[in-house]
Amino acid sequence: MCGRFAVSPAVVENIAVVEVGNPGALQIGADIRPTTDISAVVATGAGRMLHPMRWGFVPDWYAGPNDGPLLINARAETIATKPAFRAACRQRRCLIPTSGFYEWQSLGRQGKRPYWLQPAHGGAATFAGIWQDWRGADGAVHHSCAIVTCAASEDLAHIHHRLPVIIEPSNHALWLGEAGRGAATLMHAQPQGWWQAEPDRGPPVSSPRLL
Repeated sequence: MCGRFAVSPAVVENIAVVEVGNPGALQIGADIRPTTDISAVVATGAGRMLHPMRWGFVPDWYAGPNDGPLLINARAETIATKPAFRAACRQRRCLIPTSGFYEWQSLGRQGKRPYWLQPAHGGAATFAGIWQDWRGADGAVHHSCAIVTCAASEDLAHIHHRLPVIIEPSNHALWLGEAGRGAATLMHAQPQGWWQAEPDRGPPVSSPRLL
């Protein structure tokens, strides 16, 4: 799963995926939370662009952003068939820059233990995402997105049974739909050891800012 993540200034270096257009403002913060605006890379007719989007996918039949369940994650196993996500899975995929994310291990009656997970190689990564435009009663268009998740790799399953899907730079074009079909093959966990897990580290009390 992915319910809180971080974006550090170093992630800016990974935004080389943005090729055309105004990159806009990249959300920087050590505790990015659902329903806030995050930054997502999308493919357009003019090239790749960075757009702010609400983290919390809003299906087009919702009467408002809070009209139904908060959809921050989309399961890889059902994304192609679930009514809320199936069109976006085919036509509106995006990349969400990150420097790592937080996960909480359930300890039963003892509560939960926080973990910080970041790429073991250092640097940044990009979550697989899907996005949707939702038009309000006033005609305003709101961009929203969800992070795609998959079954956890064996080395991390003891922390949580789900992980966000990571798209490697060599596969950015395929995920964004620029390199034809086959994006479904990318929805899997990274190899064991790809993530470095640090126990007893949860998100600090902070707010994201714009760079």
